[in-house]
Amino acid sequence: MTRHASPGSSRVLFGSLLCAGALLVTSACSALVMGESADPSGSASSAGTRSAKPSKQPPSPTAPAALTDAQARAALVSWADLGEPWAPTQGAATWRDAFLKATAAQPDCARLLEALYTDELLGAPGRAAVGLDDDWDEAQLRHQVAVRPRAEVDRALEWLATLPDTCSGFTAKAARDRALQVTVSDLPLPEAGDARQGLLVTVTDEEGDEPVTLTLLAAAVRVGDDAFTVTGGGLGDVPPEAVDAVVDLGARRLAEVRRQARVQV
Repeated sequence: MTRHASPGSSRVLFGSLLCAGALLVTSACSALVMGESADPSGSASSAGTRSAKPSKQPPSPTAPAALTDAQARAALVSWADLGEPWAPTQGAATWRDAFLKATAAQPDCARLLEALYTDELLGAPGRAAVGLDDDWDEAQLRHQVAVRPRAEVDRALEWLATLPDTCSGFTAKAARDRALQVTVSDLPLPEAGDARQGLLVTVTDEEGDEPVTLTLLAAAVRVGDDAFTVTGGGLGDVPPEAVDAVVDLGARRLAEVRRQARVQV
């Protein structure tokens, strides 16, 4: 692939596109609902906030019908929304098996590794998903729209919020009895949706000539009675602004898809 700009300059351009695209979110959402390609400009909050705890308000007596496959796909963020250097994925990265297919003695930490490996932060596969590759830094990003009962989503968010304390630092065992050092901390997220939780996870293999670290940014967001997850990871630079953009635009798009569904009833 021909590089027209350095990664650094692209990040600056990417940030400018996000700010300029804030006014275009509504039209982009409508385009996606109709199955058209959205303008490549996302919208992200310039300052992250600590993860919001799920609302204690009970769900509405008449919960909306679950999203259809088509509606879930319409709520996904594409590579066109993020622009260069993101492109459609070429397949799962090799680091997924090497760093996430591991076990831990502490049950919650083992459950976290399993959830990250299977991409099931909310306890089940997503209804629709998209994978993206960063051709410059060899990072990968995955956005999934989930169809789960609101109570289950809130329980999953509450569990994720405990992990920076219960799994702040632990040792995991990978294939051939390799020891991996894992850290978990809070990941600030844009104020998107009604409840959210972000995690910053690092997994380090110290057994080679030099330590190698996988950095993984994970987010789960509830928007009304719907939810989605975002994960971004890699062995090099993992741009947090891309995860923020998908969290922010993904929440807006999911809300718009649900609004359109209500209008059509």
